[in-house]
Amino acid sequence: MTGRLELVHRHGDHIAVSVAETGVELLRYVYRPEAAWESPKPYIHPLRTLSDRVVTGYRPHDHRWHKGLQLTASHLSGQNLWGGNTYVPGEGYQPLPERVGSMAHRGFDEVSVRDGGARLVERLSWHPYSGDLWADEVREVEVRDVDPASGSWVLTWSSAVTNRRGEPLRFGSPTTHGREGAGYTGLFWRGPRAFRDGRILTPDGEGPGVMGRQAPWLAYSGEHDAADGHATLVFVHAPENDHTGAGGAHPAHWFVRNDPFAAVAPSFAFHDELVLAPGATLARRYRVVVADGAWERERIEARLAELTW
Repeated sequence: MTGRLELVHRHGDHIAVSVAETGVELLRYVYRPEAAWESPKPYIHPLRTLSDRVVTGYRPHDHRWHKGLQLTASHLSGQNLWGGNTYVPGEGYQPLPERVGSMAHRGFDEVSVRDGGARLVERLSWHPYSGDLWADEVREVEVRDVDPASGSWVLTWSSAVTNRRGEPLRFGSPTTHGREGAGYTGLFWRGPRAFRDGRILTPDGEGPGVMGRQAPWLAYSGEHDAADGHATLVFVHAPENDHTGAGGAHPAHWFVRNDPFAAVAPSFAFHDELVLAPGATLARRYRVVVADGAWERERIEARLAELTW
């Protein structure tokens, strides 16, 4: 049995997607602008399992700009669209508000529930601190494959970012600027505080030592506060994403931490900068399987084999 979905749009603020039979709100896509220091941008929070357990963190005291699940750029041609302090080679993280940019919601081309899924298609613009237009993005967020039998559902996130600047856009990370093991940029998940010390799995690896490596998927399992039990999130590259370098595009590497907090990013600029020419488009598509329970590798791979792109 597949759960039926309902969608509520509070215009100017957020879109919520819920399971009709249970009333559980699976996600809230928030697009209202927030604090300038935190680099305003849309994000998903809360993100929930089918049993109504929250699996994202929001504005934690250590990084106020971490908000659930979002796509952004920690280093972009000298600007910071991530939020907060900016990493400067030789100086560490510095409060440089003149480098903190933003992403602006421009409109929705689709907000719908049909064919067993819920879907939104959004247009956004990317800006440095000055407010100039540097990029346009078309983003699709879709909820489908709600499966009470397995205790899981699937989120698909697609982004196509087009350079509108008259010169190349250089996507980087703290690691491309000299900080080892901090290659975060792109799609980024911040887990709840209780998920610290959670279990990390890839098809052929386990633990935080997979940081900076390549794999088609990465899973993170954590244990809830307040309620008994665990949850597992499986982050998956779409077939067209280059996560090995074999396809000739810029390869992706996993950023993942379980100490001092839970975080995952399929970074497209972990070790090396990604240079996007004027007028060119950077397109990436990801899947996140949100599941109740602590899933083992065999169960993860069985569930992924059932899903089609």
